[in-house]
This record gives sequence, C-alpha cells and structure tokens, in this order.
Amino acid sequence: MSLGRLFAVTAFSLLFLISRFASADEAQATLVWRGCGVSKKAFMEECAAAYQKQTGVTIRLSGGGATLGIESAASGGADLGGTCRACLASRNEDKLPVKLAVVAWDALTVIVHKENKVTGVSREQLRAVLNQEITDWKALGGSDERIIVVVRRGKTSGVGYSVRQIVLEDGDANFGSKVLRLNSSGPLEEFVERQPRAIAVTGYSSAQKRDVKVLGIDGHPPSPATIASGEYPYYRPLYIAYHPGRNPVADRFVEWLLSDAGQKVIEDQQTVSLRQGAKLTKTYGHFGDTKQIINYASLVQLAAQADQ
Repeated sequence: MSLGRLFAVTAFSLLFLISRFASADEAQATLVWRGCGVSKKAFMEECAAAYQKQTGVTIRLSGGGATLGIESAASGGADLGGTCRACLASRNEDKLPVKLAVVAWDALTVIVHKENKVTGVSREQLRAVLNQEITDWKALGGSDERIIVVVRRGKTSGVGYSVRQIVLEDGDANFGSKVLRLNSSGPLEEFVERQPRAIAVTGYSSAQKRDVKVLGIDGHPPSPATIASGEYPYYRPLYIAYHPGRNPVADRFVEWLLSDAGQKVIEDQQTVSLRQGAKLTKTYGHFGDTKQIINYASLVQLAAQADQ
C-alpha cells in the first residue's frame, strides 16, 4: 500500500472514530430548557420526548415565564429558553447575546370554569372585564355572581405583555384594582379549573389541554384552523431563545424543532405550526427587532408562498 493511500485510510478511520465518539457524547447529553409555561404545556414535553427517542439527548424542562426564558438562555443558565413575546428594548433584552426562533403560532384565549354557562364575549366586554368595569357574570349572560379576574403578575411576563399589547392595546395598562395576580400561566390555568367564578386570559395551545371552557371572541371560537386563518383574533408567535454556537447540541435541537419532523410533533399537539400559520406573519405587529429572529426571512417567504 502506498504511503498516500495509507494516510488516506488512516485519516478516514480517525474521522470515523471521532464521529462515533461525538455521536456517543451527544446521545448522553442533557439540555436545559426554561421559560414559557404555555409552550411547556402545549408541545415542549412531547417534543423533548420525541427528540430523545430519536437522538438520545435528554431535555430537562421547567417553567418560570418568558422573561426567565430569555434571560436564562442569554446568561447560560439554560441552553434553551421558551418565550411567548419578543425581546424588549425597554428591558435591554435586544442587547443580550441571544437569538430567537419562531417555532409555532398561538393565540390569547379567554378561559372559564367548565360549568360556566357563558360561551363567548366581545372584545369590548373582555376589556371591560379585565378593567373590572364589568364585575358580574350576569352582564355576560351567566349567573348573578361576582367575576373573579385572574391575570399574570408583571407587565413583561409573556401573557401579561401580550394581553396589554394585543387585547387592551395599552402597554401600561394595569387591569382592575381587585384582580388576582399569579406568577405564571400554569397556576393561573389550574385556578380557573377549580374556581367556578374565575376568568382569565392565557395561551390557547396550553388551555386546550386543561379541563376548562375556552370562550369565543366576537362569535369566533378558537381552534387551530381559526387561529391559522386569522379569523380568530389575538394570535401571537411562540419562540425559542438560545445563543447560537455556544452549544452545538442545542443548535441541533433548534434545527430539528424547525424541521418537518419537529413541526409535525407541534401540529400533533393541536398547536399551529409555522406552515399552518404562514399568513399570520404579514399581519402580526409585535415582532420587535426582526434581526434578532433567526428565521424571520423564512417566515416572510412562507407568507408570500401562502398568498400564491
């Protein structure tokens, strides 16, 4: 065997061994995901299970909200962060070493106890309820009982920010003075499951997995189809936050989540995928700095294709 051929065979064998060791290391890897409770409940548990089955990579999930998701991904406290809002310049999040990828579409939905007789409200009624200008269920066609309004604490939490921007159209809105404020979406949804007089706004993608009634808005009930078409209002994107290049294993999971395989898992959980919600990019007005969104150009291209 010539020296050149021997060198080539040796180099190939070395590369093969390195790739085998790298694959073995990745199969034993563990990623940490923190943040948005809506994404966690909606599809992240199923995505983590599917990805582990395919690659062996374990993804540990914990909630805590959008702000924690963004900050943890930026600081290295987590490999991945979940968020249902963009990075905010008012919090200097646009300067953090973090990028966002839009992975799905969601919508803000109104939830009540499953035995509540009310089936829908208008946009004006919802604003009046959140501001506690309407305080009795009778005004909405229900029983003569006081409404317990439950909201997310904090103006920059994912749901709290989205409700102010999309529903109330006032980023400084503070709701009524006697609303019940909870720290995250999970406890908020669980409270409504237990309390017959409660009402709250949360993400459709997680609400449809709870034992609650989801109300229509202006006669439009929320569903994957009505959200994807834009017929149901209050739609918004769900993001994953990460620092590209810091952890190649995390980078590959984001790539998988955006792939057909990852998007199918999201669709299977009755959350609107990027393909299904392609038209929403053109009319959604709260992306913030689109240069921070790694797949924004792809979203615009999908929207253009959907119009053809």
